[in-house]
Amino acid sequence: MNGYNQIDILLVEDNPNDAELAIRALRKYNLANNLVHVSDGEEALDFIFARGKFADRNIADRPKMVLLDLKLPKIDGMEVLKAVKSDPRTALIPVVVLTTSKEESDVIMSYSLGANSFIVKPVDFDKFIEAVRELGYYWLLLNEHP
Repeated sequence: MNGYNQIDILLVEDNPNDAELAIRALRKYNLANNLVHVSDGEEALDFIFARGKFADRNIADRPKMVLLDLKLPKIDGMEVLKAVKSDPRTALIPVVVLTTSKEESDVIMSYSLGANSFIVKPVDFDKFIEAVRELGYYWLLLNEHP
């Protein structure tokens, strides 16, 4: 068994501090039991499409939610979003853009590529924790998954 069945959250974040904060917030509220963290766009696509080091993963075991940063090394978040939403095998995965960008063009492009939500990362620690908690509750507990 590869340990990648029934993944709730795929966290795509290259900043180790932001990733740790998000993971801590989700763990605090018992929402990170089945979380995978990757740190660049290429690794995210490898996970989602079950290739590379994730080739033994079943692509049908989709994450319930992807938390996606936009500014990523190797392949940027917009390209990841476009690839996920343009493939019928993965198009229904909810993708929440969680980024520091407040650029209107990033918001518009994210939604035009199929993002389910666009959240600007709060700078304040407590607000960041609360934002991640609310995202987890909504997308994992309240939202109905296909």
